[in-house]
Amino acid sequence: MASFAEVESAEPAFAARVRAAFDAHAHKFLATLRADGSPRISGIEMHFVADEPWLAGMPGSVKFTDLRRDPRFALHSGSSEPDAFEADAKLSGRARQITDQDERLRYAAAAGVAPEHMGFELFSVDLEQVVLVALNDEKTALLVTSWRPGRGLTTTARD
Repeated sequence: MASFAEVESAEPAFAARVRAAFDAHAHKFLATLRADGSPRISGIEMHFVADEPWLAGMPGSVKFTDLRRDPRFALHSGSSEPDAFEADAKLSGRARQITDQDERLRYAAAAGVAPEHMGFELFSVDLEQVVLVALNDEKTALLVTSWRPGRGLTTTARD
């Protein structure tokens, strides 16, 4: 597993494009696993804080109940309509709930959140895969570029 900083260090141009895809849309899509193993898709506003992706939101949310039980997740950046499509991105890995008060205060300081407004659930993420889907220069094929720890980048063209 890796941090986003490790992706940036290994592949800065790729990481910048992934981050731009996530920053392009306020609402992202989080996939988690229900207690019975079936998938759940939820909307979430994910932000990079201190150059790392964080999952934060309302206490009692079922998506966070899912993550506490089974930390595996996938996060999609959202996509533009086909005529405006440039790229979308996906992160997958494992989420870790942040309950330590000092760690939460460090997050608050980096995010510009007043400590008295920290009444939300907070998860950091360990990444197993980072994916960018974009069009080639000719706009005739999708390029699916994937980064995994220990493997680096691979790119597949899909016509």
